Amino acid sequence: MSSATPYYRRVRTLGDWLADAPFGLAMSSGFFAFYAHTGMLAALVARGLTPAHVAGSSAGALVAGAWAAGVPPEELAGVLERLERRDFWDPAPGAGLLAGKKFDALLRRMLPVTTFDRCHAPVRMSAFDILARRTRVLASGDLAHAIRASCAVPAMFHPVWIARRPYWDGGILDGPGIAGVPPGRLLYHHIASRSALPRRVDMVTVVLRDLPRAGPFRLAAGRLALAHARAATERALDLPITNGVVHA
Repeated sequence: MSSATPYYRRVRTLGDWLADAPFGLAMSSGFFAFYAHTGMLAALVARGLTPAHVAGSSAGALVAGAWAAGVPPEELAGVLERLERRDFWDPAPGAGLLAGKKFDALLRRMLPVTTFDRCHAPVRMSAFDILARRTRVLASGDLAHAIRASCAVPAMFHPVWIARRPYWDGGILDGPGIAGVPPGRLLYHHIASRSALPRRVDMVTVVLRDLPRAGPFRLAAGRLALAHARAATERALDLPITNGVVHA
């Protein structure tokens, strides 16, 4: 076989590829997809496959930030499995239904560190700069503010202000959450949508099919999605990579 053949075509399984050398992990946006991202990450860590750096957009930013801050996936899973709508539901007048103060308090109770520079692994989050109308990658400062900014779904949350600039959901322009990821081996967890899969050198994408769709009024579906994603990722790790993608 030619040495020019992409590496992912020469390995046996996704688990082989991840175990071969350090890798980064990026997690996409997807409304309440933080349940599925958590299940996926829990399966990786249980297999001893821990990312060297993490990134995400919206729901992916929440899981990336929590893990980088030192919250084990199983602990995050416990938080999400106990989550009730009243824990983050705080309607208030403004440019969105929810003020986000309860969400902020929830994050600060959960996160063991408060700033990016105290995280145990590098983490980058995509957010939408409303004034500039472009994606900005957040990688320093207050961790909870950055997560909230990346997760601030328009019409659902008020914009989040950082350094006198308002931000909304990073998925507006960077659904994959990979805008700030440095070159190198990358595992990308894609929440199935109508958008095309992004392509990038040295990136392998895992797509978990038939995930239950969660939302603020469908939290039970989120708990099912977490368990489904954990089990599907366990299967995916033993599946071959085809053209840079693993479907499970």
